[in-house]
Amino acid sequence: MKPSRYLLGLDAVAVIAFVAIGRDSHEEAVTVARVAATAAPFLVGMATGWLVTRAWSRPTALTTGVGIVAVTVAVGMALRRLIGSGTAPTFVIVAAAFLALMMLGWRVVAMAVERRRVTARV
Repeated sequence: MKPSRYLLGLDAVAVIAFVAIGRDSHEEAVTVARVAATAAPFLVGMATGWLVTRAWSRPTALTTGVGIVAVTVAVGMALRRLIGSGTAPTFVIVAAAFLALMMLGWRVVAMAVERRRVTARV
């Protein structure tokens, strides 16, 4: 399996964590089916973000991550609106902030680890 597939998985974990935490904080059922249904628009957005940014070529770059977050939120919210789910401004802000923290966070860690490896080789 290519390393970028694992990294795609980290972005998917961020989306699923966002949904599971959100459902739990609103005292909604946190079952596999409910989480999957709620996460679906954002997972479609995330996959679209990976395609638009061609993330497999530079998956750990912060610019790639910013693009993925932006597309994930935009597409996820558009799809939620199409299916009749909420897109209140506060929800959009919370979603964007949480996904940015998670999706950019692992990239910052990856960059630090790579920088450390390069420094150790010198």
